[in-house]
Amino acid sequence: MRPSIFPFAASAVIAVAILASHGARADAVAEPPVACTALTVAPPANLIESCSALIDNPATPEADRLDAMITRAVARHGGGETEKALAEIDAVIARDANRARAYRARGEILRQTGNSEAAFEALNQAIRLEPDNANGYESRGNAFNNAGKYDRAIEDYNEALRLKPDFAQAFSDRGAAWYFKGEYQKAITDYDDAIRLEPNRARTYTNRGAAYRKLGRAERALEDDNAAIRIDPSQPEFFDNRGLHLAGNGDYARAIADYDDAIKIRPEAKFLTNRGDAYQAIKNYDRAIADYDAALKLDPKFQRAYNNRGAAWRGKGDRARALQDYAEAIRLNPADKTAAANHQEIALEAERLGALAYQKNLPSFNCATAKRQVEKAICADPGLAQLDRNINDTFLRLIASAEADSHRAALALTQEQRDFIGQRNTSFGRRGYDLRQAMEQRLDRLNAAARQ
Repeated sequence: MRPSIFPFAASAVIAVAILASHGARADAVAEPPVACTALTVAPPANLIESCSALIDNPATPEADRLDAMITRAVARHGGGETEKALAEIDAVIARDANRARAYRARGEILRQTGNSEAAFEALNQAIRLEPDNANGYESRGNAFNNAGKYDRAIEDYNEALRLKPDFAQAFSDRGAAWYFKGEYQKAITDYDDAIRLEPNRARTYTNRGAAYRKLGRAERALEDDNAAIRIDPSQPEFFDNRGLHLAGNGDYARAIADYDDAIKIRPEAKFLTNRGDAYQAIKNYDRAIADYDAALKLDPKFQRAYNNRGAAWRGKGDRARALQDYAEAIRLNPADKTAAANHQEIALEAERLGALAYQKNLPSFNCATAKRQVEKAICADPGLAQLDRNINDTFLRLIASAEADSHRAALALTQEQRDFIGQRNTSFGRRGYDLRQAMEQRLDRLNAAARQ
């Protein structure tokens, strides 16, 4: 079986200066006065209050009022009020269409909410209005980074650093771009410069630790993880990253303790899956499966959890459940060669052992949770159930074979299967639609493709 404990996934999160507000520490006794200025590090609620007082003061000059509105909008986004934030930015632009900072803030908020096209439009406008402002290039570099266009991101970070050579955030974010390109030593060099300029930015340490880990320098990676946690113990990603490093060194007990801390701060599917991997590594399959179950409850499309849970079921000797999980992992990501190989191997193994005999006349999905009428009809008819099983098994074998030769071909097969299922779901019950005939024709086409 292919490995079930997976490559380290660095959380090189792009932290952008204009939106760099942080929550208050749990042990804070009293908050210092908050100034309504750009880049202020303060809890969003405090910053909103401070900016509102400035905005509502009739004596505040118009230019200062508009800047305060932008800062308040950024704070609102940081506090989860994104719609209000964008509305406030729109109000600023309506009053001053040439205020570049408003476009930068709009671009950043849109970038962070996944609206890439609109983010680029806003950031391009910000650069047109202020071509000598380093923040505009830094922000657009982040958008390129998010879009996977790392060379373009690096070009923008280079320009930001030309305009502002001591721009620590640009060094840090360029380091992330180098990391994503696989240029780990270049990433470390940029992180070094960022830390020299701003030695208390925790995320830069954890990102540098990820790069050190890629180069096999485990001790340096752990040193950086420790530094990040010491500076800011409120971020669950820092504990998760250290857990990944410890697990990579075989120290699963301490890794689990770090995952525990990450999950206590903020439960996420990736943290639960990583802890499940650590439990699986020490052959505690029940605890591992419980974590994968919890991860999938939070995110039913978290593909890695299906593949890893499949490995855990196999470890327990439950080949049928392992097959189901590997199949779902392939459906979610047909490019996952590990899941495809795992499915193929365990299917062959089960066939040799005769362990699939009981699956006769059982469909590929769980009838107990079936909600669609077409699925209920398939479950009620042994012949249709077996057809569904045969279609699914043949499709998965084709995907595994196609992916070995061409990722594009595997994606095309996946889309074809999705189209068939979509048409099956929408056509069932309509006059003239013969479900059995449609399924038989689909199986014939799959078998023909398998023979080619």
